[in-house]
Amino acid sequence: MKNLLLTKILIFTFFLSSHAQYLFVTMDNEQNNHLKAYGIAYQVLNQDKKVEWLLNYRGGSFLFKYEKDFEKLAEKSKIKYEVISKKAVTELRKNIDIEGDSTSIVKLKKAPKIAIYAYAKIPFANAVLLALEYTDIPFDIIYDKEVMAGKLKEYDVLHLHHEDFTGQYGKYYATYGRQEWYKTRQKDFEESAKELNFSKVSQLKLAIAKEIKSYCADGGILFSMCAATDTYDIALASDTVDICDFMYDGDPPDRDAQEKLNFDNTLAFKDFKLKTNPYEYSNIDNQSFERGVKEDTDFFNIISYSAKTDKISAILTQNHLRRMKGFMGQTTAFKTKFIKPDVKVLTTSDANDEARYIYNKYEKGYWIFLGGHDPEDYRHFVGEEATKLSDHPNSPGYRLILNNILLSSALD
Repeated sequence: MKNLLLTKILIFTFFLSSHAQYLFVTMDNEQNNHLKAYGIAYQVLNQDKKVEWLLNYRGGSFLFKYEKDFEKLAEKSKIKYEVISKKAVTELRKNIDIEGDSTSIVKLKKAPKIAIYAYAKIPFANAVLLALEYTDIPFDIIYDKEVMAGKLKEYDVLHLHHEDFTGQYGKYYATYGRQEWYKTRQKDFEESAKELNFSKVSQLKLAIAKEIKSYCADGGILFSMCAATDTYDIALASDTVDICDFMYDGDPPDRDAQEKLNFDNTLAFKDFKLKTNPYEYSNIDNQSFERGVKEDTDFFNIISYSAKTDKISAILTQNHLRRMKGFMGQTTAFKTKFIKPDVKVLTTSDANDEARYIYNKYEKGYWIFLGGHDPEDYRHFVGEEATKLSDHPNSPGYRLILNNILLSSALD
């Protein structure tokens, strides 16, 4: 009996090695945990194994060669998956190929090295940091000293979130200027600027913005959310122009600042007007009173793209849902009339005159801007508790973030 049992085990093991050679992680509505699935794909890549991303096929599913350790990871993460044979994979690839332009297979080549540009002492949750922590994808947090020391070249993907590149401290002075976290941040920024040989914080932030632009030009992937979208371009447009009021840098702004803006320097936006009130940077952001929607009617649609003819757009928009709930931020969405004509818009919206998700190629690299602060928190306030992604394992908004993380792995 013992020998018979051993023989059966050996036969079953041989059967698995001969026929069940792939793990197929579906990403449609049947998936239990879409977000953790990205983490599994990353871990496979991190072990120098290849992953195939089946664009527009069952929600953008993942396929990779079977290993017991990978299956254990999937089981631990409670991810839905199938163990399928080589023959089944051949049929699967054939079906994807004959479905026309909509579907395609992209081979992911390596685990990207990720940096989050973030000041550690600020009372805001960072959506990308939350996503990476939840999915066990490693990352480094860097800031001004690391950027100015040339560290960006060590990373494939750089994330910016609620950073203010204009040197106006998020325009929180009127609301939070007397709070300790605000005063501590201003002190830290001023000391850092001085240490790095800049007389003003705005000058340091402009230098950082230029370093990031060069990083992107050299082939890096820049992914920005919230205020790090429009303030980034505003800083580039105001090169050599003082747009900061006295409470930020000790002197008044240039009276002719608007006329001196150079929109040739920007990545995404053109022809915008600066705002001098205590809360807003410019008229790029579609404000609440202009949008014409409330929380229960705030939705946007992710446009579908051909995976064969528009691979980058298809990668950035992989999802199991195409219509999703909106979410606000210090910068929520971008007025379409201020978006440069060569920029790709990836969304339509129920709100007036806005795009939520845009991108473009810049020399050898790409930049991607996503409006809003947290896809699972409609209106996130200063000091609020961070979102628990274990409560939102199938978040379509967080899937957009994770698509960006894998983009560099899919580039030729």
